[in-house]
Amino acid sequence: MLVDLIIGLIVGGVAGFVAGKIMDSNGNGVIANILLGVFGGVLSGIVFGLLGIGTKGLVGNFIFSVVGACALIAIWRKVLKK
Repeated sequence: MLVDLIIGLIVGGVAGFVAGKIMDSNGNGVIANILLGVFGGVLSGIVFGLLGIGTKGLVGNFIFSVVGACALIAIWRKVLKK
């Protein structure tokens, strides 16, 4: 269980970094992008789960995390009006 948590944090962190590059959010900083990736992975897992869309494996989790992180970066920009 602890290994799954660590892997999830690593995948979320990398997804946040990738989402930061996709969304060109250099102003947020690396730490903020990593945190958005972790929270984006959780958020996308909940939203896609409610929609009945599931994923299996590391690659699927990574894709969901990137999508969630991109969504959170877009929301973050709207809140800060950047």
